[in-house]
Amino acid sequence: MVMDIHDIMKLLPHRYPFLLVDRIDLLEPGVRVVGTKNVTINEPFFQGHFPGHPIMPGVLIIEAMAQVGGVYAMVSDKIGTDRVTYFAGIDNARFRKPVRPGDVLRMELELANCKRGLYCFKGRAFVGDTLVAEADLKATFADRNVG
Repeated sequence: MVMDIHDIMKLLPHRYPFLLVDRIDLLEPGVRVVGTKNVTINEPFFQGHFPGHPIMPGVLIIEAMAQVGGVYAMVSDKIGTDRVTYFAGIDNARFRKPVRPGDVLRMELELANCKRGLYCFKGRAFVGDTLVAEADLKATFADRNVG
C-alpha cells in the first residue's frame, strides 16, 4: 500500500510545521511500514539548529518515525480519526549520522508486538543505505476530544 500526503493528512492530526512524513511507501499489516520525509532547507527548525550548519534535530527524526507508526496502526487496525496517537515510551534511541537539507529520510518500522492497544515498534531511519537513527517506540491511542 502506498499513501501520498493527502491520504496521510486524512489520518494524522499533525499539520505544518509538525507533519513529518510525506509518503507511505509500504504498509504490511502485522509486519512493517516504510515512510519517507523529504528534508528541505525550508524546514523551520533549521533556522536555529544550527545557523550555518543545519542538522535535523534527533527528536524530530524520532517523531517522524512515530508518525509513520501512527499511520500503520490507524490503517492496519482501522482506528478511527476520532483517536489520537500518544507516545508511551522511547527506548534504545541512537543517532548515528546527521540528517541535512536535501536528504531523503526513510523510516522503517517493524511491529514488535501489540497488546491491549499498546503498539511496540523497532524503528530505524536511513538516508540512502546509511542508518542515521534507531529507537524502540511504544504508542497507544486516546480519544481526540478528551482534554
